[in-house]
Amino acid sequence: MYRELSERKKQILKVLIDAHIENGDPVGSRYLTEIAGLGLSSATIRNEMADLEEMGYLCRPHTSAGRVPTELGYRFYVDALMQAYDLKASEVRALNDMLSDRVAELDKILDKAGRFMSSMTNYTALAIQPKHAPASAFRYNTVPVDEYNFLLVVILGAGAVKTKYIHTDLPVDEAVLTRLERVLNRYMAGVNINQLTLSTVMQMEREMGDASSLVGLITKYVYNILGESDGGALHLEGVDRLLEYPEFTNVNKLKGVLGLMENQDDLLHLVENAGDGVMVLIGKENSVSVMNDSTLIFRTIKDGDRVVGAIGVIGPCRMDYARVISTVDVLCAQIEQMISGGLPPAKGE
Repeated sequence: MYRELSERKKQILKVLIDAHIENGDPVGSRYLTEIAGLGLSSATIRNEMADLEEMGYLCRPHTSAGRVPTELGYRFYVDALMQAYDLKASEVRALNDMLSDRVAELDKILDKAGRFMSSMTNYTALAIQPKHAPASAFRYNTVPVDEYNFLLVVILGAGAVKTKYIHTDLPVDEAVLTRLERVLNRYMAGVNINQLTLSTVMQMEREMGDASSLVGLITKYVYNILGESDGGALHLEGVDRLLEYPEFTNVNKLKGVLGLMENQDDLLHLVENAGDGVMVLIGKENSVSVMNDSTLIFRTIKDGDRVVGAIGVIGPCRMDYARVISTVDVLCAQIEQMISGGLPPAKGE
């Protein structure tokens, strides 16, 4: 993928990309000679920059004397040149404060994390819940309403909860509901609904005694909710922040990013099939065509082996990669620990 670069070319490329990320301007040999302090002559730097341009790592915009990174240049920077970023103490405090209010439902956690990510990075943030159908319930609870009605609470894991208002023809007292809750959790909690056998259902009915009719009623409802695939969800936070970057003063480019809401199935598919760790998709590496002039950085959030969400950012290809990658990684790791039941505080430098 990459042509071999000398250490000197790598040094020049890194300093040039760092400078361009910081100020957004094309970088010329004068900056690299006089300000960056590389200890190389201007002639040497000009020759090396010309080589890097010929090799596809740099390009010259319009008639400018300076150069900017190409998508290949950014990719090489992320893969081989970028220095790791350690979150500052103030950033860690902000992250821990954000997670200190442990909201129960995953969609609320993701929305809150999206707002945090946008404010921390000053880019547009993505909070994504992929499409999925839960195979089993984590726990069943019952809540009495009156003599003939009660609420069934189905806890699906990762903070997702479904409730059903149940009306019965027979009176159900607290003792019956306690027994029903015990039976459901003994035989159905953590069990794939497609593997629930007739003999198990019959055993549940025997243990329910005179209230055996409740088993069929509850089982039918559980089949329905566990067999449903939700449509997934995409939430964008801080879209207006893109206007702060010259790359998005072109209205068509901004419309392209906003078009994600109309093409969210492509993005949901991308997340569902993502690998582990932070994904960095630069320009045309994005399979989502409306993002071909942008960079997408995201990381999936897993509950065990199942992807339950993702947090990421969209911004110009001229992005503070090190800071964004580190922030996305730490935040998603913390959310994974939260939904698994334990959350030690994040640590910074």
